[in-house]
Amino acid sequence: QVTLVESGGGSVQAGGSLKLSCVVSGNAYSSFCMGWFRLVPGKEREGVAHIDTVGRTTYGESVKGRFTISKDNAKNILYLQMNSLKSEDTAMYYCAADRGQLGCAGGVQRPWGYNDWGRGTQVTVSS
Repeated sequence: QVTLVESGGGSVQAGGSLKLSCVVSGNAYSSFCMGWFRLVPGKEREGVAHIDTVGRTTYGESVKGRFTISKDNAKNILYLQMNSLKSEDTAMYYCAADRGQLGCAGGVQRPWGYNDWGRGTQVTVSS
């Protein structure tokens, strides 16, 4: 099991930017597939972005072209750069780690494939 700690959330006006970080414990981070998800009370969890072990990325439809996921394997940190924020991006954002050894079980449409989750960081976008 690994520990994930998100940070970087906050309040921002529509059109602004935020960069979320997720620090991951453990020595095998470079072999993890990683993802970002978000949750709004009363709605289903939404996959935001996913990155595999060689840096290939996928995004949820609602954030394509605005959000960028990246990994720093030297620092064990996952990032989510969020630009052109909209009020509908308001949510609790969670990072997740997929420690599987046979490719990525997790993905933006496969939250069950992730082994470990952080506690989240709140993002609030005002219009």
